[in-house]
Amino acid sequence: MWAMTANPPDVTGYDPDSRDAQPAGSLEALIVRIEAEVRELQFPGFSLDDSLNLGLLLVELGKERGLPIAIDITKGEQVLFHVALPGATPDNGHWIRAKKRTAARYEVPSLLVGLRARLSGGRIEDNAWFDQALYAAHGGSFPVYVTGVGAVATVTVSGLPQVQDHDLVVEALRDILRPAGAE
Repeated sequence: MWAMTANPPDVTGYDPDSRDAQPAGSLEALIVRIEAEVRELQFPGFSLDDSLNLGLLLVELGKERGLPIAIDITKGEQVLFHVALPGATPDNGHWIRAKKRTAARYEVPSLLVGLRARLSGGRIEDNAWFDQALYAAHGGSFPVYVTGVGAVATVTVSGLPQVQDHDLVVEALRDILRPAGAE
């Protein structure tokens, strides 16, 4: 069953795609987890080779798991890496553009933007100033942070439920940033 998901399902976590009641404290716990990921996942520098290696790792993970995803790494207006795996659709391109605009604008993961808005009981999409034609506060886009510099690019995955898109990006970032020889 997990072949079509990025990770095993977290049955106790917050699911932003669900309209059902959520476990108490699960929204706050997910926000704290993502904020910790932002602090953890920092590059010493980010080169074109780093972009290629990160993109190819995401392709490898997607192909191994049979994931119907599209992957994008963008720095400013320059697309550094972009690919669609079998099963991805043209809609994934729309979602990539909208999610990466959100991550770039707020300089935090796109999932975190949406979750923080829910803390007040609403959705960022319900605000007139949030242009849903340009932005999407859904999981899957993560800024590429360089220590001492900040966000310099975005890495985005689209095709899975939003928390799974986010988690796949985080998994790849952790693998790329893991010191050689460390397990």
